[in-house]
Amino acid sequence: MTGAASRNELPAPTHDWATLAAEAGADVNTRFGHRLMGLPGTWIGSLEAPQPGGNPSSEAAAGAKKRPTPWSEWHYWWQAHYLDAILDTALQHLRAGRRPAARRELRRAKALLRGSMIRNFGRFPNHYYDDMAWLALAAGRLNKLSLRLEARPARLAAFAAGTLTRQLHSAHDSVLGGGLYWSRKRDYKNTPVNGPAALHFARIGETHTATAVTTWLRTELFDPETGLYLDGIHPSATGRDVESNVYTYNQGPILAALLQLGGPAELRQAATLIAAVKTTLSTPGRGIRLEPGGDGSLFTGILCRYLALAARDSRLPAPSRDTASRLIQDTARAVIGQNPQQLSGAVQRWMILTAAASI
Repeated sequence: MTGAASRNELPAPTHDWATLAAEAGADVNTRFGHRLMGLPGTWIGSLEAPQPGGNPSSEAAAGAKKRPTPWSEWHYWWQAHYLDAILDTALQHLRAGRRPAARRELRRAKALLRGSMIRNFGRFPNHYYDDMAWLALAAGRLNKLSLRLEARPARLAAFAAGTLTRQLHSAHDSVLGGGLYWSRKRDYKNTPVNGPAALHFARIGETHTATAVTTWLRTELFDPETGLYLDGIHPSATGRDVESNVYTYNQGPILAALLQLGGPAELRQAATLIAAVKTTLSTPGRGIRLEPGGDGSLFTGILCRYLALAARDSRLPAPSRDTASRLIQDTARAVIGQNPQQLSGAVQRWMILTAAASI
């Protein structure tokens, strides 16, 4: 016997992941989503959920959170992952033959991209190249979904992807041997931008650039002791200073980029990366560690999204696919009962449950 039976453990409980994911998505759209400043054809996610109160003043305060003004706090990349979560849901509807439901999500995705552009003062570029890489990935997926569902491109998504691709190219140079800068200050190159940028370049067919970026990451920021990728490098008087922090989300887009490139070496690296995530970033039976805080509340969801790609990829060895599936499901069990009050945590729960439903 193998697995739980050989250790005299009870089997893990089964769940209807699709239903749980749908409920999590509805929760995000209901508690956090709304038109931007009431404008038709827009959608946006508030950073915090409105808190029910027993008096008019508290209800007014909740309303203020629900409909932020253009100058209120803004997290560009949270909206990019909200957009990706909507697209994941649309694709699941499409795979199940529910085209009307998929079209409904497509409309919401288009409205969210439009709302994000307006909220970003009418443009897609911003100060941080990692933010732009995440939105480039989501915009590219939105355009492809529109082509599948409506046989025509989503013009704003195509424009966003093209604009952001040019921005990413401008961040790529030979300093420190290659790689992209994290921000327009151009004083730091890190995994948070190079991972999603490599995946974006691979998805749009710029294989040479994608390979150059993944090779740079492997050379400069891969830690052979853990099998994981470190955070980043600062140019310095001594040549380079490495930030050695290891974050869950940094592993996800690199894994997806390796799968997208799909050569024998990349697939071997993908398999070993999955094993390293299991060894270092997870607890048996409890899944991948959950990072604290606002931005951190997205990290594990991002990794689970891309582990789901690995779990479904027949080119990988069966043990690697099984490991990816188990990591996702164990993590999903850990977030079922969560009730996040920030958009990041709520979108993460939705992403993890959607990943579990997709495998």
